[in-house]
Amino acid sequence: MPRQRRRAALVAEINVVPYIDVMLVLLIIFMITAPLLTQGVEVELPQTSQAKQLDQAAEPPLIFSVDETGRYHWQRPGGKSELVAADTLLTQASLLIQQHPQAQVLVQGDQAVSYARVMRLMVTLQQAGAQRVGLVTEPEQSLLPQ
Repeated sequence: MPRQRRRAALVAEINVVPYIDVMLVLLIIFMITAPLLTQGVEVELPQTSQAKQLDQAAEPPLIFSVDETGRYHWQRPGGKSELVAADTLLTQASLLIQQHPQAQVLVQGDQAVSYARVMRLMVTLQQAGAQRVGLVTEPEQSLLPQ
């Protein structure tokens, strides 16, 4: 008598273990690469309608500027501006920030200068040791009270 083969019953289940493994690997990759993708400079932009006045009782701020030709300056506490060469900016800024660690560091950028020059100055100031760098603006004429 010939034997009949029995067919195994088909299993209608999806094996999800490989999908879970792939998902966990992707999760780890995203967790590692996400902090590397966020680049930039932390900046506290003043609001023009409610501009915050600088505290006069505290140490005077360190003000660095970029003029319309792209040259860098820093303003002495007396108000006199001094030209700083681009190649010595990092060393001079780090010396100033070390001498005045509690002073605010502010950046003034001429509206005619490119955004990249202002960002380059801000990055250099952070490399020199400035924890927070602020931007100086003027309030718009339309927002001033009449």
